[in-house]
Amino acid sequence: MMRKRKGYTVYPLTAAQKFHFFYLDYCPNKAVVNIGTSLTIETELDFEVLRESILKAYERSESMRIQFAKDKEGVWYQYVADQTEQEIPFYDFTQKSMEEAEEIMKKWTQTPFQREDSPMSRMVMIKMPDGYSGVYLLADHLIMDAQSLICFLKDIIEIYCSRMYENVPAPKDMASYIEQLKKDLEYEAGSKARAKDEEYFRRLIESSEPIYNGIDGTAKLEMERDRHNNPNLRAAVNISDSVESALDVFHLEGEPTKRLMDFCSRQHISLTCLLIMGLRTYFQKVNGLDDVSINTAIARRATLKEKKCGGTRIHSFPFRTVIPKETKFIDALFEIRERQNELFRHANYDPVAYFKYRSQVYKNPAGCTYEPMSLTYQPMTLKEKGLEQLGDIRYKTKWYPNGATTQGMYLTVMHRPEDNGLDFNFEHQIRAVSRKQLEYLYYYLCKIMFKGIENPNLTVDDILKLI
Repeated sequence: MMRKRKGYTVYPLTAAQKFHFFYLDYCPNKAVVNIGTSLTIETELDFEVLRESILKAYERSESMRIQFAKDKEGVWYQYVADQTEQEIPFYDFTQKSMEEAEEIMKKWTQTPFQREDSPMSRMVMIKMPDGYSGVYLLADHLIMDAQSLICFLKDIIEIYCSRMYENVPAPKDMASYIEQLKKDLEYEAGSKARAKDEEYFRRLIESSEPIYNGIDGTAKLEMERDRHNNPNLRAAVNISDSVESALDVFHLEGEPTKRLMDFCSRQHISLTCLLIMGLRTYFQKVNGLDDVSINTAIARRATLKEKKCGGTRIHSFPFRTVIPKETKFIDALFEIRERQNELFRHANYDPVAYFKYRSQVYKNPAGCTYEPMSLTYQPMTLKEKGLEQLGDIRYKTKWYPNGATTQGMYLTVMHRPEDNGLDFNFEHQIRAVSRKQLEYLYYYLCKIMFKGIENPNLTVDDILKLI
């Protein structure tokens, strides 16, 4: 392994990065790892100061300067480059319609990066037709996840504000990406903690085999059983032969969102637990099974250093619940919370190793899985300790689809800046899941959650009867 590249120290990839490479290899559309987003503010911006603020933010963030290269064996590794003088172009959309502006940014998001020895993000300063101005950011998932994206954008705003307004202090330093990277690599290199986590997951996998639940019932599982002439098969294929994807977004208003959040804080559970409960109960309703598994993403940002080091730290694991219909809604939630906490304690483990071991234990046909979908809840918003110094200036964020996904269905739930309501972002393969199926799922997910928080002592069965 080369120790230096262009004079920079090189490091292996982390488990979280390998996870992205794992599906990138199979995906014909390399934009599958692109994250495109815009942040715009309802105020006149000084674009020269904004440009300087963006460059300063890059200088302060090691993770935004990560570059990749391959060794002779074709193994990828990473290094942190110095801040190079990069172009931060300005794009004026004011002569276009909002639809046209968004279409252009969508195209930018669907253009893959050149991966070797090149920057893995780019930024454009934008002026929008609706009178808002700000930035568009495109980054590769290998150097960024949703939390580090928010962290980086917040840093730009805080640097800008400290330069423009007298009483606004400059933001505190970011944490070192390399420091966290070394910790992750130490863990991977045969640490006691890793051995403990491995034992936990192996026991979990070996305890019993999960079963696939389809978005609208057991048809896919039955089809798979017929195809392989195996009536006991418990896994099915949940993807289509095309990675072409769409992004369908459903909006939950601010007031009902507040009811969900208030319930969660009263009961000391996270919104993730409530979302998992809603989703698993929906699958229980349409499949008639008490045993439900979905993939959940874990951010792995417990410490302040982890929160501020940037990079990509998400690990995704199946989350399986076996909840009989006689269980009270609230008891099921507490059980989910307990299981989630258990998972968090072992979440540094490599998800690729998890799936590899599971496929050794349960030898299913290629491409078969037990999980019909993945869930991520993104609690962090720009509002948090960042934007209140702007007073009541309104801002907007928007995500742009990259046009490809290797999963049948991926739900990301996040808060809207305008009213703190929830956006349910379903990215899905167009040929695996239809918008109509998603509307049905979303409708019942909300009904289950609201009926459940209004009557937490009713059983799951009673709640299903009420909806």
